[in-house]
Amino acid sequence: MKKLQDFNFKGKNVLVRCDFNVPLSKEGKILDDFRIKRSLPTLKYLIKEKARVILISHLETKKGKFSLKHLVSRLEKLLGQKVKFLPNYLKENSRKEIEKIIKPGQVVLLENIRFHKEEKENDVSFAKKISKLGDIFVNEAFSVCHREHTSIVAIPNYLPKATGFLLEKELNVFSKLLKKPKHPFVAIIAGIKVETKIKTILNILKIVDHLILGGKIGEAIFAQKGIIAGRDFAEVKLMEKIDLTNPKIHLPLDVIIALNNLKEGYLRKGGLGTLKKEEGVFDIGPESIKVFKKIIKPAKTILWNGPLGMHEDKRFEKGTKEIADTIVKNYSAFKVAGGGETVSAINTFGLADKFDFLSTGGGAMLEFLAGEKLPGIEALNSQITS
Repeated sequence: MKKLQDFNFKGKNVLVRCDFNVPLSKEGKILDDFRIKRSLPTLKYLIKEKARVILISHLETKKGKFSLKHLVSRLEKLLGQKVKFLPNYLKENSRKEIEKIIKPGQVVLLENIRFHKEEKENDVSFAKKISKLGDIFVNEAFSVCHREHTSIVAIPNYLPKATGFLLEKELNVFSKLLKKPKHPFVAIIAGIKVETKIKTILNILKIVDHLILGGKIGEAIFAQKGIIAGRDFAEVKLMEKIDLTNPKIHLPLDVIIALNNLKEGYLRKGGLGTLKKEEGVFDIGPESIKVFKKIIKPAKTILWNGPLGMHEDKRFEKGTKEIADTIVKNYSAFKVAGGGETVSAINTFGLADKFDFLSTGGGAMLEFLAGEKLPGIEALNSQITS
């Protein structure tokens, strides 16, 4: 794969696929600009090299798709210059329009690419239209490299392409974790998206010395083993492969339990095996915290994905907070964390600068660590299609 330093960008139109999928308030204000800030070194480099910088991104939450116009003022503040916004970029004269509204060394932000259904369809004609806007393609969106979307895998087929600084760093860090980690290597995998993490668990078990599992994952494994009832998780066959007798695996000894609907102020401490149908796990308990800390303290490499509980609720933040504090106090370890909820928790606790690397990737990070090939990375190795 080519790097930014392999190109002369002067006067070139450079399409940069970023991930500006940031959380917004009801008023459209940015709540967390972590992902925008991580793209700044690449954007500032291209500006300095006198490229016309054309930004492509999506902005979509469970509540729907939103206009990227909400990001313009924050981008302008972070870049220290004006950023033009282009709502319609599929017209015949769109390239000329871009070259008219920005000069080399300036930036234009295209409207949310997911406003077009062709983006998720990986549409070839859509890719050709957008590729005509640029001379070079730069991928700076590791977090969506596991998606077979037009702007990730199809546009690179029609332009010379390069990895952005952040994407290059993401690949280097995770390749190092898989191939040359310092031992003891401790991985902490938790959170609520169980099905997306099972393959990663199975692959990472081959490499780590200790694997701490929390959140819904322990619940899912216990349900599959028949230790607790009334649960239904996907990927059951994969969960069958997790051997609870493996000494590397550490499940919570105790958890904080509440009713699934969190009503009636009902809270209790107990083992995973004591869960009733109407109950759920919302944090790890004090004994689990004590044991997990002992495992983390001597580690030389630490990988963390997924909060240990519902950290955004003060009643259930203790497990995540104490584990985060223990990780950052291990000064000799190489510390990596990733996933939106994990990074959000780290930022909430004010510990972001204490980690060696915070990944923008959630699903992409997990797939890479599972040993899967990422379509977006494969596309950067492909030949240009005429």
